[in-house]
Amino acid sequence: MYQLTGEYECKIDAKGRIKMPAGLIRQISSDGTYEFMVNRGFENHLMLYPKDVWDKKTKELNQLNIYIKKNREAVRYFYRGATKIIGDASDRILLPKSLIEYAGIQKQVVLFAYQDQIEIWAKDAYAQMLNAEPDSFSELAEEVFGGGHQGSDNE
Repeated sequence: MYQLTGEYECKIDAKGRIKMPAGLIRQISSDGTYEFMVNRGFENHLMLYPKDVWDKKTKELNQLNIYIKKNREAVRYFYRGATKIIGDASDRILLPKSLIEYAGIQKQVVLFAYQDQIEIWAKDAYAQMLNAEPDSFSELAEEVFGGGHQGSDNE
């Protein structure tokens, strides 16, 4: 599928449009056309998914039993603000005003691409998130990845 990567600083215009970076477009589409879905992220940012990735995620989500309250709440939250976005001829995407407000986006944004998705952050919020990173990535990596893998010292 996709293996997106990169951090891209962009500007958002008064109408809520972001010009997509060429390097990111090349990772998503070979013919220059692309369609996304955008929704709220977990930490007051936005999530941008290529449409086929969104379809896969929602297929999984739609398997949840909505008669269970936590499942219902998760489904509601995931779909809140979800909007289809199609890039225009100038490689711009238009974000809904309600999502721009949710993420606190003003003039500068950072697109953070990884795996098959893109986080859209207000530039200052992205900087705050980076400043909150642990002092030692090594310790975090050991905690997250170190336990129970073949070749570890724990065996």
